[in-house]
Amino acid sequence: MNNAYQSQYERVTKCLEIIRSKTDFVPKVAVVLGSGLGDFAEEIDIKATVNYSEIEGFPQSTVPGHKGRFVFGYINDVPVVAMQGRVHFYEGYPISDVVLPVRLMHAMGAEYLFLSNAAGGIGDGFKAGNLMMITDHISTFVPNPLIGPNEEKFGTRFPDMSNVYRKDLQNIIRECAADLKIPLKEGIYIQLSGPSYESPAEIRMCKMLGASAVGMSTVVEAIAANHMGMKVLGVSLITNLAAGISEVPLSHEEVQQAADEAGPRFKALVKAVITKINE
Repeated sequence: MNNAYQSQYERVTKCLEIIRSKTDFVPKVAVVLGSGLGDFAEEIDIKATVNYSEIEGFPQSTVPGHKGRFVFGYINDVPVVAMQGRVHFYEGYPISDVVLPVRLMHAMGAEYLFLSNAAGGIGDGFKAGNLMMITDHISTFVPNPLIGPNEEKFGTRFPDMSNVYRKDLQNIIRECAADLKIPLKEGIYIQLSGPSYESPAEIRMCKMLGASAVGMSTVVEAIAANHMGMKVLGVSLITNLAAGISEVPLSHEEVQQAADEAGPRFKALVKAVITKINE
């Protein structure tokens, strides 16, 4: 086996040892908190926190508004681990580093992975502030995190990707949104590398491919999770209309503002879904 790849499994194991030296908490659901959910930790009955900086060999998030820590605790009796701050490919990390946190949360015991993100809206009728359930994804424009010799301890060489976002979990998201009277869009999420926002021509391409929302995260994490047999859910917060659709230039400040305004709805939906998963 290639030593560089072998070290990925070893790195996960070593990171887990450090986590276990600080807490023996075993989560059922792992949540990646994207823009708009950064303060979701306030909803958690917190039992422990571990800063990424305390974990030797763990990639550090450099994005403004991302705290950079694991939060362990309960959402209505459901044991969860939440990532406050994720690592992106555009920060300069190899793709194996980008998915290391997901692999680590699976090693902690998490069976479910709830992915959230801020995204640009492409779908017809989309507007800033919408929540979109991810029904499928397109990963063509970023490296596949499974490239390299396969590590059987993670999963099979050629994992099936036809049901990453499971239909039963999609139904739970729909039911919870209806109960909370939160309008819910549905669509396909496409990950591009970033960090520059997409050009109008690139957005036209994404729409032709069938994407409803575009962003710079999530898909590679979903691939790695699916590879390990985790059950994946995904919701995008549409923080802006994508280039060529919006009449104003895109900025990170605009994204953050829309995320903050939609935050309460986003938090309520995620909390309800996690609770219902456990029923």
